[in-house]
Amino acid sequence: MLKIMPLDVSKDKAETLVIPVCEDRSIYDDKRIEALVRKAGKMVEFSGEKKQKITFFSPGGIRADRAILIGMGKASGLDREGLRAAAGRGVRTALAGRLPRVCFCVPSEKKTGMPLADILEALMEGAFLANHVLDTYKQEKKTKRLEEITMLVPPGRETEFSDLPVKVEAVCGGTLLARQWVNTPANLKSPATFAEEIALTAGREKLKVTILDEKTLSRKKFGAILAVAAGSESKPRLVVLEYAPEKAKKTIALVGKGVTFDSGGINLKPSASMDTMKTDMAGAAAVAAVLIAAARLKPDLNIVGVLPLVENMPSGKALRPGDIVTAYGGKSIEVGNTDAEGRLILADSMAYAVKTYKPDMMVDIATLTGACLVALGEKIAGVFSNDDGLAGAIVAAGKRTFERCWRLPLVEDYRELIKSELADINNMSSSKGGGAITAAMFLSEFTGEVPWAHIDIAGPARNGKATDYCPVGGSGFGVRLLWEVLENS
Repeated sequence: MLKIMPLDVSKDKAETLVIPVCEDRSIYDDKRIEALVRKAGKMVEFSGEKKQKITFFSPGGIRADRAILIGMGKASGLDREGLRAAAGRGVRTALAGRLPRVCFCVPSEKKTGMPLADILEALMEGAFLANHVLDTYKQEKKTKRLEEITMLVPPGRETEFSDLPVKVEAVCGGTLLARQWVNTPANLKSPATFAEEIALTAGREKLKVTILDEKTLSRKKFGAILAVAAGSESKPRLVVLEYAPEKAKKTIALVGKGVTFDSGGINLKPSASMDTMKTDMAGAAAVAAVLIAAARLKPDLNIVGVLPLVENMPSGKALRPGDIVTAYGGKSIEVGNTDAEGRLILADSMAYAVKTYKPDMMVDIATLTGACLVALGEKIAGVFSNDDGLAGAIVAAGKRTFERCWRLPLVEDYRELIKSELADINNMSSSKGGGAITAAMFLSEFTGEVPWAHIDIAGPARNGKATDYCPVGGSGFGVRLLWEVLENS
């Protein structure tokens, strides 16, 4: 679907041109494009400010049926995210007009001061991610995705970036897959059903897939996963995905929280907090999507994805406050709150990953705490780590992908807050404050000596309001972020 090709706008015909524009500076080398931009600037309704757009039909000097100009604001503020957003707005305009394909005029690297590779990648990401229609459960399908998105570059430059569309389609395709899974309603996404869907998709990419069912989890003593799942009629699963190239010298474990619906258990959530709880498996969706992207792009890394899948429900068999469970590896946990279930299933999974795969690095990603949402809002993830280099790599990756992360402290004296009088550890803090920190501190008990980071995506896993390249619902947050970390490992 994504293409890079040379095109002379005065000779080669295009159905729809999309032209990102800055309000205070020329960013194109082609004189005909610049002439059209100047013409647009004379219109009252368009100056190139952010969010502005204007369409010319059969523009003079350019062989196109229409040219859509997208404002990006001042050139001094232009960055990768600005280009992503402009591309997203261009594609959304084309979708609204039911257009089948678009061609993007790519700004000049000389005039923008940005490498052409960065410009292209950002435009392709924004365009691909915006080309997403939420109509799975609608009887009438009103909107069709674009069939083709082309980036127009100077003649001879297209061969330099021939691998870029493949990479963007794999990684951003993983993001769309994660969105799809997150948006799937809980009645169609039991742990067993979700495990089968992941296995089917991963199997097509030749990943090794292992699914541990309830009996196997019991035999292997995954006590925390079983405890969380006890209240539901839907039985738990642990999905393990493995990508293992022959020459890999490093093993990275990724662990993703997969609560397919979280009622809170016996500590029932208030009704206003429950309608979006089908999204509580966003971490597992992101990890599975990253493994699928890796299978397509083939990095020289061993990558293991460990996905605990449960449904947290109240019943006569449910886990109760005050219960004591034994996690994988033998550590006992007193349950202070059944709605702090994510850390329980992650504890088993992380301990299993450390013991079984002896990774050189481990990252878990989870919609873990409302406290992190309160601290950082809906658009920024919290990062906790026992390794400064790993934490820095995640934050840097977030800046590049605009899946923004902020490192929060993991301070040793907070470990006192999760002590238990009866067990090795409590899943709830004895303090009302710092809930995101104490949750991360709990997880740190199950990392062994492995360099590890925890990414709390309670806020950005779901969009409450549509953005330029993501509709309301699951955002797919974490797929591009984790890939960026892996690519630079």
